[in-house]
Amino acid sequence: MEKEKKSQLIPSFQVDHTLIKPGIYESRLDTLGDQFATTFDIRMKYPNTEPAIHPNAMHTIEHIVATFLRNDDEWKDRIIYWGPMGCLTGSYLIVKGHPKPEEIYPLMLRAFEHLAGYEGPVPGATPENCGNYILHDLAMAKYEAAQFAERLKSDPSFAYPTSERITTEKGMTFFDS
Repeated sequence: MEKEKKSQLIPSFQVDHTLIKPGIYESRLDTLGDQFATTFDIRMKYPNTEPAIHPNAMHTIEHIVATFLRNDDEWKDRIIYWGPMGCLTGSYLIVKGHPKPEEIYPLMLRAFEHLAGYEGPVPGATPENCGNYILHDLAMAKYEAAQFAERLKSDPSFAYPTSERITTEKGMTFFDS
């Protein structure tokens, strides 16, 4: 009989979520050959304190911000992924290279100000383009975007409230994943 392996707690569950505030954090740095891919935690809400973002609003945030990022003249060729966190307190942004959170700040501020003022149909919200096209709430997405943009302008946060950074044997650094 094979012994059951005990699962190790993954790095994203080792970050103290009681201390995280809304902001832009480097979550993870991966190396792909001689290239880097940086994952950013775009934290819109205080975890476990504020209500999470409603799934309909988060879906709309995903569609509009992803469209904005992939059309941004400066960043479009570096965007790998934009998508919501399962806890619905923010999103992950994965980019080529190793920019710092402060370098991502202007892009995120532009994206969320764009969403806060967005008018028109939600991009890709049709049965042909989306797996759950009726799960959208533009008004609430705009409200959440405006709130987050104001937080970024008034009190930007760029460093996780922890001194521990986990480095794997392959040299990858994790702050959250």
